[in-house]
Amino acid sequence: MDRAEVETRVRTLIEPFNKKGVAIDEDTTFAGDLEFDSLTVMDFVAAIEDEFDIIISMNQQAEIETWGQLIDAVNTMQAK
Repeated sequence: MDRAEVETRVRTLIEPFNKKGVAIDEDTTFAGDLEFDSLTVMDFVAAIEDEFDIIISMNQQAEIETWGQLIDAVNTMQAK
């Protein structure tokens, strides 16, 4: 699966969490732009982990601040 496919699948997953309908691009931040609180982040990460059968550690989550970083991380993890 290539990066574009990963992004398409994650875009589908984020829809219910994107309550304000924020336009998402590579530099969109989860805390600032999307205003995700810690519970929303946990639920969104769980949805991604289920969809791709991966585990995103707490350390990895702390490093992921933007949409682009998330897509790159998921793409790398699911390729293993």
